Amino acid sequence: MQNIHFIAIGGSIMHNLAIALHKKGYQISGSDDEIFEPSLSSLKKYDLLPNQQGWNPDLITKDLDAVIIGMHARKDNPELKKAEELGVKIYSFPEYIYEQSQDKQRIVIAGSHGKTSITSMIVHVLKHFNRKFDFAVGAKIEGFETMVQLTDAPIIIIEGDEYLSSPIDNTPKFLKYHHHIGLISGVAWDHINVFPSEEIYVSQFDKFADASPKGGTLIYCEEDPLATVIGTKGREDVHEISYKTHPFIIEHGTTYLTRGSENTPIKVFGKHNLQNINGAKEVLKKIGISEDQFYEAIQSFKGPQNRLQLVKSGDSTAIYKDFAHAPSKVRATTLALKEQYPDRDLVACLELHTFSSLNKSFLAQYKGSMKFSYKPIVYYNPDTVEHKKLEPISKKDIKEAFDERNLKVFTDINKLMAFLRDQNWKDKNLLMMSSGTFNQLDYDDLAKELIN
Repeated sequence: MQNIHFIAIGGSIMHNLAIALHKKGYQISGSDDEIFEPSLSSLKKYDLLPNQQGWNPDLITKDLDAVIIGMHARKDNPELKKAEELGVKIYSFPEYIYEQSQDKQRIVIAGSHGKTSITSMIVHVLKHFNRKFDFAVGAKIEGFETMVQLTDAPIIIIEGDEYLSSPIDNTPKFLKYHHHIGLISGVAWDHINVFPSEEIYVSQFDKFADASPKGGTLIYCEEDPLATVIGTKGREDVHEISYKTHPFIIEHGTTYLTRGSENTPIKVFGKHNLQNINGAKEVLKKIGISEDQFYEAIQSFKGPQNRLQLVKSGDSTAIYKDFAHAPSKVRATTLALKEQYPDRDLVACLELHTFSSLNKSFLAQYKGSMKFSYKPIVYYNPDTVEHKKLEPISKKDIKEAFDERNLKVFTDINKLMAFLRDQNWKDKNLLMMSSGTFNQLDYDDLAKELIN
């Protein structure tokens, strides 16, 4: 039995790892200065919720086998300092996942977009056929209680993030996993606070591809220019496989995968998801899932939580929410909804919430990203800009960057909600996109109000 302490246990992936280790019989403790839902309820369910908020160096003793530090903590965290003084082993989240999976076949899904969906598709199909596997994914998947699973399974499927490993380790997470099979879904500049230029950002994916071992496999999307450049370098003894958008048709609001004379109905939609499906299929072929098995299982896949998730639908209106925040994700998600419902107008509302999206130097990347919406809307909270210690941005800055004639910009959530309530929603869909919360918006309540 191991005795593990989590610094910043309330993080989305951190609390899931804590629960996974608790289920293995480990002794778990943790701390955080703020814990929100759903982390709070999940930790409470397993009696892992800290007794009080804040940092307590007294929790760090020589009896600990390891400390795992999350990105929410800072370099000068008092618990981290105490662990360093005592010589307790300190891991970042990805380092510890690798520690737990050294004897497994490691499959890592990377990319600026699509990695959560592809990882979720692979996990869903493997579960459908009762295969033994572990996983770490960045969103909740139907049929799984947690986002991390660690057992004695022979393989692990990992969503590989390019962001920093921890406050004291600037290495991208996906380089810590040492993949045997790696996939790059696409590369589009993000995280300007860490990667100040597109060249620096792209080079991280180059390093990921270069880390493919001899006898390993690198899978990439051939419809993404940067992923193709990286994927076709011809690394020694690395098997390189490309994929593209799966052929499909849309009939009466349902997307079908087409192959020969067979049409397979699926519950997800959008060109980006059709790319993701083929990426997942290539990975699964490498680990023993046949094409027939894949098409059988993928029909019941509903998508990970908050990824083009239907909130509510009526006779002539559907309301969706999506985690989209980077320009490439916004573009792909709005296009997907417009193609799925060609006879309905699309009202697309984006919250600028991340460091990159609120950075005046990055805003120009959003040009054209909402062109598939007849009524594009951008919301941001000036207090968030101030909290992130960024240069103030104006409504004019946003309108010039997005370059959309009909763009409306709101900085007051109440005025935004009033505007949405005032619309005629007949033959219209609403898409709410954010990695934040729109000021703790209750999507269900809004959907009921608009549709009713």
